[in-house]
Amino acid sequence: MILGIDISTYLESLRLGAKYYRGGKEVDPFADIVRSNGVNYMRIRVWKDPYDENGKPYLGGTCDYQNYVELARLAKKEGCKILLDPHFSDFWCDPGKQTLPKAWQGLDEKKLLVALRKYCQKLFGDCVNDGVIPDIVQLGNEITNGMLWPFAKLSDNSPRENYPNLIKCLSIISGEVRAAFPNAARIIHLERSYDNAVYREFFDQVNDEVDFEYIGMSYYPYWHLSFDKLFANIDDMFARYGKKTIIVETGYAFTVEDYVLNPQDGSKLVIAKEGDPSTYIPFPLTKEGQEKFIEELLKGIKSHPVDGVFYWEPFWLPGDGVCWASKEGQRYIKEEKGGTRNEWANQCLYDYGGNALPSLGKYHF
Repeated sequence: MILGIDISTYLESLRLGAKYYRGGKEVDPFADIVRSNGVNYMRIRVWKDPYDENGKPYLGGTCDYQNYVELARLAKKEGCKILLDPHFSDFWCDPGKQTLPKAWQGLDEKKLLVALRKYCQKLFGDCVNDGVIPDIVQLGNEITNGMLWPFAKLSDNSPRENYPNLIKCLSIISGEVRAAFPNAARIIHLERSYDNAVYREFFDQVNDEVDFEYIGMSYYPYWHLSFDKLFANIDDMFARYGKKTIIVETGYAFTVEDYVLNPQDGSKLVIAKEGDPSTYIPFPLTKEGQEKFIEELLKGIKSHPVDGVFYWEPFWLPGDGVCWASKEGQRYIKEEKGGTRNEWANQCLYDYGGNALPSLGKYHF
């Protein structure tokens, strides 16, 4: 069973002074979670060119290829396997944005697909040459609404349109993964893990056209609802397509208290209050609630066709200069309103002071 963590921001956090403690003693959190909890996989995202035209970084881990190499070597040193998560963008990708890399903007279809193929060959070839071969590769990140917008963006109507262009992209990526890494598994990763209708529509179109081994899901109950809906969808995907699931992202808040008093930039923590009718809160947003969430999720996984889970960014502590984006990064994805600080820190497995939370002790099979 895969027990993983995504620590793509880890090196940037260390450079900005993050320190971690367990039982009152300072620890190397990655070595500690591997040796004490049995974590056996590291998920690492890669952005194509996370810098502006003047070389200023986009932050959020500044997840370029060199960041991948350093983290992958750390994983191998601790005996872990690697899940490579290329976003096929210069910065964050999710259901609300799949921004074309700067170098590919304005290309026609033929040139865009050539650029995609060449990028895959270069990225994957570099992994081979540098001895950081992944064991699993995602074919994009949270591509529920397509990727490489606007070329492979799925329409908003129902049933959605433009699957042929998306399939062209996925087929290129999948083929290059197999050519470079003959033994690696491939994941198609969506979010909206409660929405069986969307998953059926998507994989009815894609399953017979693209080679892949796993369905990847993000599961954050605030937006993706109950365990029952998650596992019902997972069971249906296995029955319908014969594909097991890996939950490649999950997390839960341990507090609604901010580490910044009265932030002036309009920013707020993810899930900053309870009682919001637009969110689903199965457990209190407390240390005990986070602990219960992890315990119940891992228990449920054992009863369904799930091959693993990854906790998303458990080490992303707050700190001076720790940001989800720089102003340059915001500009690239056209999200220039609001603050840039780390708004995810209340989802970590360490408190704001870097002390291990009770939930860390539950993150094991």
